[in-house]
Amino acid sequence: MAGPDFETQIKQLQATMHTIEQVLDLDAMKREIAELGEQVAAPDLWDDQANAQRVTGRLSTLQGELERFTSLQGRLDDVGVLVELAREEGDADSLAEAEAELGRLHKSVEQMEVRTLLSGEFDAREALVTIRSGAGGVDAADFAEMLMRMYTRWAERHKYGVEVFDTSYAEEAGIKSATFAVHAPYAYGTLSVEAGTHRLVRISPFDNQGRRQTSFAAVEVVPVLEQTDEIDVPDEEIRVDVYRSGGPGGQSVNTTDSAVRLTHIPTGTVVSCQNEKSQLQNKASAMVVLKAKLLALKKAEERAQLDEIRGDVKGEWGDQMRSYVLNPYQMVKDLRTEQESGNPQAVLDGEIDDFLEAGIRWRRGADKAEQN
Repeated sequence: MAGPDFETQIKQLQATMHTIEQVLDLDAMKREIAELGEQVAAPDLWDDQANAQRVTGRLSTLQGELERFTSLQGRLDDVGVLVELAREEGDADSLAEAEAELGRLHKSVEQMEVRTLLSGEFDAREALVTIRSGAGGVDAADFAEMLMRMYTRWAERHKYGVEVFDTSYAEEAGIKSATFAVHAPYAYGTLSVEAGTHRLVRISPFDNQGRRQTSFAAVEVVPVLEQTDEIDVPDEEIRVDVYRSGGPGGQSVNTTDSAVRLTHIPTGTVVSCQNEKSQLQNKASAMVVLKAKLLALKKAEERAQLDEIRGDVKGEWGDQMRSYVLNPYQMVKDLRTEQESGNPQAVLDGEIDDFLEAGIRWRRGADKAEQN
């Protein structure tokens, strides 16, 4: 690396960090942390468990954001000092170390910059993801299960919690549908760019003639509600059906009518949960999912933009947003952002951060273009 490149790169990173600092509003963040800290210290905090969870969760999120920014700023300052000392002493090894650290810093700063783009009304929320098999028969059901594994692997890589609410297994292989929550700050804002139709092209393992098959799966992402969200669902608007769970599970899962399906009669929205052992637990979990989907519908209707939240996904030709091609060549390509990878297996193993970041930047650009 030529000498002047160090200064140029450091200045560019410093400029980006300054922009991030302005967007985050660190002074306001520190004031809120102090206020929340006082609330956490109150002896009666846990008298209201819902509020206590909200306060402690918000405090943890803000502290994490501040620590992340401060750490990056410290590393950037340190690399500047390292370059200066290495130049004075003619230390080639230290310059090589600085070059490597600058590469790591570029990636970390880009990731934090993307986080500042998540400023939508619900972007900071946790996410509820629903995957449904589309056109393509058994291959589509298998693909839907591959996508579920992809997202859970991504969550595991980031140490995010995943809670599966419902899985409907297909007869031969794969799943008809699945709904699960990703418990992490900004999970909705991050994963919402995944909403849409995903397309798989491969030699079908279910075709005894070894023919190439195209199949589709639809992904829907909605935000998890908080206690303060006003979604009132009268009992008379809900039809409750109970049934015996299917698929793999423990003894009590498959031998009792513990699974619950809720239908919101006015909108026709249907959700189900079968992963808990008791009917009451499954009904409570299903209500969480139902209310989240009703909130998404409510907000979409207010803006007359249902596609923006639910994606208007059909899981068929003509509306795909990403292709996963395993044959005749190896390629994953996002048709909106042009982001691509020549390693589909890594992507399906959860390495989707580059696609998520590209999607968030693309959405921000689309929003700005719409406003102008």
